[in-house]
Amino acid sequence: MRVTIVTAEGPIVAELDAAHAPRSTANFLRYVDAKRYDGITFYRSMKLPWNAGVIQAGQRDPKKLYPPIAHEPTNVTGLSHVEGVLSLARREPGTGQSEWSITVGDMTGLDAKPGAPGDNAGYAVFGRVVAGMDVVRRIWSGPTDPDAGEGAMKGQILAPPVRILTIRRTP
Repeated sequence: MRVTIVTAEGPIVAELDAAHAPRSTANFLRYVDAKRYDGITFYRSMKLPWNAGVIQAGQRDPKKLYPPIAHEPTNVTGLSHVEGVLSLARREPGTGQSEWSITVGDMTGLDAKPGAPGDNAGYAVFGRVVAGMDVVRRIWSGPTDPDAGEGAMKGQILAPPVRILTIRRTP
């Protein structure tokens, strides 16, 4: 199953992996089919020193959110945070709703690490960019506001954010 993410910077096509991450894929498609991602933005660009990071988007209107879903850790799905994957954002396991990111470069530090101390459940990978990685990199390279954001997101808020016009299933 593919989706096309039409942004103000150009289109991104992603292949979703329902075979390995069925809950996360179904959750994402629920927002897509209800058009709840239309008009949102890529608002975050996390840039790491080794030329890697993520861009993040998601529905932020509480009235348009669906309930959280059960977490699908990468050690169960067999997927990994390599260049171009879509991943469900969360605070703690089982809190993922509408927020998602696309990786730039390999970000395997976001994978589950059973046995490690603390929150070691990682994030749920559910797809991968198959066309438009140049658009992802252009968004990721955009300017950020050094004073915007709180906590770990301080300095990672895109200025301006990049509008997502639509996300639709691709025949």
